[in-house]
Amino acid sequence: MSQKVRVRFAPSPTGPLHIGGVRTALFNYLFAKKHGGDFLLRIEDTDQNRYVEGAEAYIIEALNWLNIPYDEGPGKEKDCGPYRQSERKELYKQYADTLIESGNAYFAFDTAEELDAHRKDHEAKGKTFIYNWHNRLKLKNSLVISAEETQQKIAKGEEYVIRFKSPEDETLYLNDIIRGGMQVETNVLDDKVLFKSDGMPTYHLANIVDDHLMKITHVIRGEEWLPSLALHVLLYRAFGWNAPQFAHLPLILKPTGNGKLSKRDGDKMGFPVFPLEWKTAEGDLFSGYREDGYLPEAVINMLAFLGWNPGTEQEIFSLEELVESFDLERVHKAGAKFDPEKTKWFQHQYIQTVDDAELASQFSKFLKQKDISTALDVTKIVSLLKERATFVSDLWEQGSFFFEAPENYDAKAAEKAFKPETPELLQQVVSILNTSEDFSVEKLSEKVKGWITSENIGFGKVMMPLRLALVGEMKGPDVFDILSILGKEESISRIEKAIDFMG
Repeated sequence: MSQKVRVRFAPSPTGPLHIGGVRTALFNYLFAKKHGGDFLLRIEDTDQNRYVEGAEAYIIEALNWLNIPYDEGPGKEKDCGPYRQSERKELYKQYADTLIESGNAYFAFDTAEELDAHRKDHEAKGKTFIYNWHNRLKLKNSLVISAEETQQKIAKGEEYVIRFKSPEDETLYLNDIIRGGMQVETNVLDDKVLFKSDGMPTYHLANIVDDHLMKITHVIRGEEWLPSLALHVLLYRAFGWNAPQFAHLPLILKPTGNGKLSKRDGDKMGFPVFPLEWKTAEGDLFSGYREDGYLPEAVINMLAFLGWNPGTEQEIFSLEELVESFDLERVHKAGAKFDPEKTKWFQHQYIQTVDDAELASQFSKFLKQKDISTALDVTKIVSLLKERATFVSDLWEQGSFFFEAPENYDAKAAEKAFKPETPELLQQVVSILNTSEDFSVEKLSEKVKGWITSENIGFGKVMMPLRLALVGEMKGPDVFDILSILGKEESISRIEKAIDFMG
């Protein structure tokens, strides 16, 4: 690629960024970085009626949290700004006028009521109304009325739109990096509205003009834009510009059944579909991966595999490895089914790689929220528990007994472990602990196991009730690790409490 690769992610600020949008941003980012190119963010806010306060800031924060920041965009202005379409609206009219001058577009004065009447008339006859080559000369537009009359109508303030004049009787040959070659008959295309009399362009015009002016070389976007591809290619041709290369990404499907993963599916099925939490103006709260305790690396790894495959057995990829391996040719055409369990699997893999001290710092914040202050070695506790943890909150489920002595004992386990001879055996353990100056795991293990062996007692007769006394149930890491962390005083206190319980 001799030309510098430039790609863009162009969301509309109509609400939080769905993970389908995040995946589009990620694939653009990976492609740009793989080819030493630029990744742009453009905010497509031409539809002011659907604009949602806070949505743009949310998009930027989400990209930053996921470590896929843009190189150019709002707040990172370079030569191609501004990067919000609402701030570029003066530009679009001149391009719409250019198309009128070249005969590729025309003014249309049909009112909404008139178009509605045509639609209903067609429906009654079992047909579909399309505004294009076969009827445009019978409707109210500048192809029928004189240039003079057209100007008078505009001068009088009559509402109008500028429509693209789709070519007649032509076969378009289109190419998509993911889907290969396609052909479209231009006779089935409608004459799309490009510009409205309120001075705002439609998506189609603004998108093409901006991509051209921002020197975009590759347009990587969702499959839902595939029906617009023919129009977009025709617009490039009408302007006399070189079109970028296109790649349309497959849909992300629901975990169960068919259909596209929607914003509502997550909370219905118990998993997030947004990168960050989002609160609507009405007070509805949608969960986010960040607030649910996911690591950004796990979310990125999961999203990369939605529709792309490296062609190897490898599943765990760092961002650098993804950049290295990413190839649009390996993106599938078929929809990718979203799998919440697989996301948890990625999260589990990644939490294992987090440094114990870093995890301890996060877990300490969690403890603070529970109003628990502790003098125990949290880093050591984390290192013992993390193997079974997927989220930081799991560390509490696995190891709350370190911070709160058991109030009662698991009934089934107690029946099995607490026998008539148990109090006496545990009293012996207390004596050993009392005389132990060195409370290291190795020393405790050596002393207690040495006593059990020398007295010829079955290990289970001591170790099971000892675990129950310390933990309250039959779970947790090695008993000697627990004793060493709790320390002499707390360990003895818990064992004596169990002896009293059996009393």
